[in-house]
Amino acid sequence: MKVLFCTDGSKISYNALSNFSRWAKDAIIDVICVIDWSFLPENVRVEASGFSNTCANIADDILLYAKNEIENLGMLCGETFKYCGSAVESILEQSEKEDYDVILLGSHGKKGIQKWLGSVSREIAYGERLTTYISKQENSGANILFATDGTDSANLAITKVLENLNLENKQIFLCTVNETADMLFLNGNLDSNWIMSIEEKQQKFSSEALKELKERFKHRGLMTAEEVVLSGNPAQKILDYASAKNIDLIVTGSRGKSKMQDFLLGSVSKKILENAKCDVLIVKDSIKHNDKT
Repeated sequence: MKVLFCTDGSKISYNALSNFSRWAKDAIIDVICVIDWSFLPENVRVEASGFSNTCANIADDILLYAKNEIENLGMLCGETFKYCGSAVESILEQSEKEDYDVILLGSHGKKGIQKWLGSVSREIAYGERLTTYISKQENSGANILFATDGTDSANLAITKVLENLNLENKQIFLCTVNETADMLFLNGNLDSNWIMSIEEKQQKFSSEALKELKERFKHRGLMTAEEVVLSGNPAQKILDYASAKNIDLIVTGSRGKSKMQDFLLGSVSKKILENAKCDVLIVKDSIKHNDKT
């Protein structure tokens, strides 16, 4: 697995690295540190200043420290990169140069010189193609929740993710959410029998989807702790369930759309990322793999 680790030298970024190491399998970690001047007024020029040189030296120290941390965590460090400019644009530029499977960031939402580990992580996560692992605080890396909408593309994304995750001795939870009728329609009095029929069909579809997904895990020698069909607002139900089960990592899909019938897309994954206290792995349809078959 090829990973691009983005760091500003903050503790939360190294917590993200530590958390990720508990899930990673055969990972090669490239590191990028961006000297971002965007927090300064436009009339301030720093390119030739002592401040610029100091920041460049700090970036070198951050990259060296990150390399040592990666090796101490039992992973392989690849290349290190130092950019100057927009953090988002720099990360995207580097991601285009290599065949990365995952972009790894921490997120603390701070402002100023370290602002990009808040807003930048969201911008990268909401991008069209980058599968992104976002961490907010250190955790034990023991419990993982796979949230799916039951579609073939969502389950395929999960299956592909399994190729890169170490799930031995982990507690694995599977869930899907059925939106209730009052969420599906804005107006109108609906026939109660028709609503019941729709709900029954939703329940059957969701149960079969989870059963099939469970079999995929079993085929890989992995046992799931629980499979559950929830009902209500998708993002909130997933967040509540994750909190109740002390989940350390939520895996969810996003195709960057907001179709009503595809509840685990676009806006739902954003709400999960914004509000989850645990780590979040947002898998895009265009996830890159190194399939050998």
